[in-house]
Parts: sequence; structure tokens; C-alpha cells
Amino acid sequence: MKRPGESASRLIAEKIKELGDWRGKTLAKVREIIRAADPEIVEEWKWAKPKSPGTPVWSHGGIVCTGETYKNVVKMTFAKGARLKDPSCLFNSSLEGKARRAIDIHEGDKLDEAALKDLIRAAVALNLVGKGKPKPRRASSKRAD
Repeated sequence: MKRPGESASRLIAEKIKELGDWRGKTLAKVREIIRAADPEIVEEWKWAKPKSPGTPVWSHGGIVCTGETYKNVVKMTFAKGARLKDPSCLFNSSLEGKARRAIDIHEGDKLDEAALKDLIRAAVALNLVGKGKPKPRRASSKRAD
């Protein structure tokens, strides 16, 4: 669970070290690819509860993806994955969802770094669509006479 004052980046680094096996190495590699794809990405630590230590999250204009670790898989879940083009067919999990899509990475899997970077950049671009533009003002219902 996140302790007050602890940065998300530090918690992610601790999680990687704590895992100490292929999952830690894989999460570290995923993190490296994410940061290389988008140097402006923000690392966050979300959903920490008494029975759950929390989850690494990468955001830019909204959640891009999470980095969950399980016994047999490191899972990258893209918040808006169902709306992303995936020409390299990286998504291999949560394919039925209306919003999310995930990439399950198993021990020994080789990551297609270029395709993953493209997917991350596409997720950021999708998050940023329509952001930063002022909303048009609604016409006033009162009329000046």
C-alpha cells in the first residue's frame, strides 16, 4: 500500500526489485519501453487497498496502461485498447471487453518493442484527442433587447 509521500516511480522500482524473477525483469523492460515511447508519460500507483498493494499505471492525458503482475503473467492493460488499431496483433487478452484490451506476457516471450511503442503512442494520441481545445460557449438563453 502506498505510504504518504512515496512517489509512484519509487514504488514501481520497489515492485520490480521485490519480484526478483522473470516478472520483475519483464515489468522493468515494459517500463523502459513505455518511457522510451513517450518521455512525457506520468507514472502513477493506483488502487492500493489493505489487501492489495496497488498497481503501476502509466498516464498521459488519461490512463494509457497498467502493469499488473501475476504468478504466470505480466499483464499490460490498455484502458482504451478496444479503440486502438493493433496491426501487429499484440493484444492477446481481454479481447471481448468493450473498452480495455490487454497483452499477457509469459516467461520467455519476446516483446516486439517497436510495435509496443507504436501502440503506446497511439494510446496517448487517443487520450489527447479533443484535449487542450477550448469548449465552444453555449449561446445564452437570455436576449439583450
